[in-house]
Amino acid sequence: MPHRPSFAQLDPVFFLQTFVLELLHACEQEGGPKTEYIERIAHSAGRFFEEAYRNDHGLDGPLDRERYLDLILGLKNRIGGNFSLDSSDAACLRVHNTRCPFGEGVKNFPDLCRMTSSVFGGIAARNFGYAKVHIPRCIARDHGHCQVEIHLDRRRAAGVPGCEYLPPEQSRREREEIGALQSRIDTQLHKLWLRRRGKGKAGEAPFIVAESPAMRRVLRLIHRVAPTDATVLIQGETGVGKELVARAIHALSPRAGRPFIAVNCGAIPESLLESTLFGHEKGAFTGAVDVHRGVFERADGGTLFLDEIDALSPAAQVGLLRALQEGEIERVGGRSTLHVDVRLLAASNRDLDALVREGRFRQDLFFRINVVRLAIPALRDRPEDLPALVQLILQRLAHKYGRPVPRVGRQVMARLRAYPWPGNVRELENVLERGFLFCEGDELTELDLEGPPAEPVSWAERRARALEGAERRYLDEALRRHGGDVKAVAAEMALTPRAVYHKLKRHRIDPAAYRTATP
Repeated sequence: MPHRPSFAQLDPVFFLQTFVLELLHACEQEGGPKTEYIERIAHSAGRFFEEAYRNDHGLDGPLDRERYLDLILGLKNRIGGNFSLDSSDAACLRVHNTRCPFGEGVKNFPDLCRMTSSVFGGIAARNFGYAKVHIPRCIARDHGHCQVEIHLDRRRAAGVPGCEYLPPEQSRREREEIGALQSRIDTQLHKLWLRRRGKGKAGEAPFIVAESPAMRRVLRLIHRVAPTDATVLIQGETGVGKELVARAIHALSPRAGRPFIAVNCGAIPESLLESTLFGHEKGAFTGAVDVHRGVFERADGGTLFLDEIDALSPAAQVGLLRALQEGEIERVGGRSTLHVDVRLLAASNRDLDALVREGRFRQDLFFRINVVRLAIPALRDRPEDLPALVQLILQRLAHKYGRPVPRVGRQVMARLRAYPWPGNVRELENVLERGFLFCEGDELTELDLEGPPAEPVSWAERRARALEGAERRYLDEALRRHGGDVKAVAAEMALTPRAVYHKLKRHRIDPAAYRTATP
């Protein structure tokens, strides 16, 4: 029988850790703002520990780096961690941890790493004016240890993923800005959805979940590019929500009152592509019994979204380039030129840079559509969003089938977190719908996570993903071997340094992060 401690034996630290884990589990069940709660707890704890440290040492004014490291390592180790310093320079502090204060429970709630990030980043921001915390490896994701980088130079940290922290007043303003931005995007999406579908289905309106830093960056980019007429290239794996992001850009643009036309180029037979895009005249070919207006004409004054743009034939690519450059199209079989005013949003789940190099996509068209590039992260790269997405999908399923919203058991949530989601949000929706339909009782206890992805993945896409992953791993290992020396890595790979820098940029790898790292 398991040992149950008496009240006198109760460890306050153990109690606090248990309380936090239970709070996060409750948040998952209710679909609450879990990340916000973590941030609040972490910021309060960080301020408390810093004040206690200052009182113990009689300190006034900003902490120096030595005192800062003594504080953060000491507080983490006092509550059960095993943190130590890896390296330190003017731009970045790197620490290592082999034991998590939350024990094995952290694997059920990897969001708790945000607590470490917020404590370290909040204290650093108060004392140094800025911090960005990146956790490239952590126990919560079965890496066996944690690596935490605290970047203190805003310029050097620009290409590094992670959470940014500012002095309290600026941080508060940033949170308010993100909240207002999220609300505005959701409101505009909702309005357009009502206009398109009618008020009867208001509960199913589109909604962008952005609890993760990666998706909040996407929100900021949407807000920045939406008011312009700039062409946007949206990139991301199948099922990440590229069309939803395109609709959000349209919803926030001056063209919101005009048509939004979405076309999946990969789903159209090659023989019909030009007719679909530009229309055709009566008698242009067998079966053309009437005049047909293409999507460019139908989107006139509004926004045209071309998904899987890499599937366009060479002839369609030429016509698209002319339409973008001149604002002119010709229907198939037509003799007159039509003028159109269309904003183009393009999307692809493939590496268009590579297709250009291979001669499979026109370079001039690529330059024309690649004015602004917006990358949507895969679901596995935005774990903070998973609980909110699960609750949102279950609520919609409950509304659709007229049943109560089921709770999600801990074991089920742990499986959801551990699964790599090759089909991303689309696959998550399908998995949850299957589980919902066969759920007996008020708790979701079984999920089929062994089936095929929500959408078949072609051999070319599987090969491309495998090569991308292999290239990223090789670059990581080579940079570690050579201490971040890009020239040495280029020589090893028989490439030019410029080509290596291009690969590093595509994989979002900062070579500076390896220059002082311990191998």
